[in-house]
Amino acid sequence: MKTNDLARKKGSRRAVLWRLMKYFFRYKFAVAAVFALMISSNLLALLGPMLSGQAINAIDLETGVDFDAVYRYCALMAIFYVASSVLSYLLSVLMIRLSQKIIRKMRQDVFDKLLTLPVGYFDRLQAGDIINRVSYDIDTVNASLSNDILQVLTGFITVVGAFAAMVWISPILLGVVILTVPVSVWVTIKRSRSVRPLFRKRSAKLAELNGFSEEMLSGLKTIKAYGREEMISHKFSDKNTDAVDAFYDADYYGSLIGPAVNFVNNFGMVLISTVGSVLYLYGRLLIGDINSFLLYSRRFSGPINELANIMGEVQSALAAAERVFGVLDASPEREDVPDAKVLTDPEGEVEFRNVRFGYLPDVTVIRDLSFRASSGQTVAIVGPTGAGKTTLVNLLMRFYDPQGGNILIDGTDVREYTRQSLRAAFSMVLQDTWLFEGTIFENIAYGKEGATEEEVRAAARAAHIADYIESLPEGYSAPVTDGGVNLSKGQKQLMTIARAMLSPAHLLILDEATSNVDTRTELLIRDAMLRLMEGKTCFVIAHRLSTVQNADLILVVRNGDIVESGRHEELLAAGGFYSEIYRAQFE
Repeated sequence: MKTNDLARKKGSRRAVLWRLMKYFFRYKFAVAAVFALMISSNLLALLGPMLSGQAINAIDLETGVDFDAVYRYCALMAIFYVASSVLSYLLSVLMIRLSQKIIRKMRQDVFDKLLTLPVGYFDRLQAGDIINRVSYDIDTVNASLSNDILQVLTGFITVVGAFAAMVWISPILLGVVILTVPVSVWVTIKRSRSVRPLFRKRSAKLAELNGFSEEMLSGLKTIKAYGREEMISHKFSDKNTDAVDAFYDADYYGSLIGPAVNFVNNFGMVLISTVGSVLYLYGRLLIGDINSFLLYSRRFSGPINELANIMGEVQSALAAAERVFGVLDASPEREDVPDAKVLTDPEGEVEFRNVRFGYLPDVTVIRDLSFRASSGQTVAIVGPTGAGKTTLVNLLMRFYDPQGGNILIDGTDVREYTRQSLRAAFSMVLQDTWLFEGTIFENIAYGKEGATEEEVRAAARAAHIADYIESLPEGYSAPVTDGGVNLSKGQKQLMTIARAMLSPAHLLILDEATSNVDTRTELLIRDAMLRLMEGKTCFVIAHRLSTVQNADLILVVRNGDIVESGRHEELLAAGGFYSEIYRAQFE
């Protein structure tokens, strides 16, 4: 079992690295330039130790100093180091630009993927967790791409070049180096294996903290109203402590790799100096060659040491990349069936036939629901909380598909229509209002592509929000910030109603659409909405029965089934569950 787990983790790590490399391959010319600069810069730098040794060998205790040779070697060394530094600078600039392009593409891919995911995906994950993947995790990958990968590739070239130089200088001393390198590699691999899960845990704890923070801040008024600040503070403290502990464990155990490898490398230097001294005494090696070999041995072990130091960051980047690719690998909404129809100009006839649905496999929300709404009818859906009213909206819009039965529009199963055309046939006003950052005009015009100013003004007047908008200094150009924090709940809801009135959709869904509007405004809106709803099939979900008394058909839902149906007067006369709800509200 352990062997299988290890193999799976290795395969996962290789898969993540390969997928990151695929992003590099999108920019072939930039990658080619990076490799050209990298090789040139490192080869020029690797000539320095050899020239340093030759300069020292030009000093002879018996014959004197060959100053011309010393000056020549030193001048060449300076030229090569300066050229190497310039190329290294250009390499860093190019790598930063390349990493920014890659991250921009990755972030765009993640965001585009989120737009294709089903609503159920967002019901399972906190918004903070998703935002964490789009921002923090991708930023972590970016830091690794712009710094760590460059160091690893540069180090590889340095190791190969230094190894070749040491073979040429002294195979005997190379044997000493080879004795210590496997120990460094073993320490690096062993420690990095134990560190990677810690960085994965660190990302998860940070996402959990972000999700909790977003949830609490969005409900801050409720927290203050109930005086739960101290309790929430304690909960935040616990989650904050968990996140800090996870960061500490990852950074602490990751930082142990560097000192351990440094110790092994320094011990290797002692052995090289000792053996080199013996070889010099026996005339097998010159002083300059020993100097060059020591410099090359440092360059040989340096990248291994750097790899050990950055291994923690690489592990963190791999853990972050796993979470990002987790979003990219999530199953999108099912594709439309082959030859799916485009729903254009629907008549608006809607029918549910023996529909069964549950958000979880073992929890059924709707058991056996059947009803028919004729074109142009207003259908009201009432019932207690949790009866399945909003679930009907999710099924109509195909945010979810039923596990049994059929939903038909104009006699055709909704699964035979393209999702885009089906959803475009509906206009919605929900209890949870949604406005985006922009102007009031843009938010209302969102209901109809290419809407004119007059159309927007007419919709605003019909929704009884025009007086407020026109009282603002900027009027319809007034900004809406942070989802409409500068507006009251009632004003936001009126704006969403205006948006729905502007929409040319043939079917209308109103889910507690006037819940945040006072009674007087509700009465004003009702007549305007009735005029604009003419010719449309409308589904009205409401708790307040005063808003549904004029509906053509009222469906009373209880425990996922329709227990009563009819007009308002008929249901009251029947003396059933509807009449109980009515009496509870008005008597």
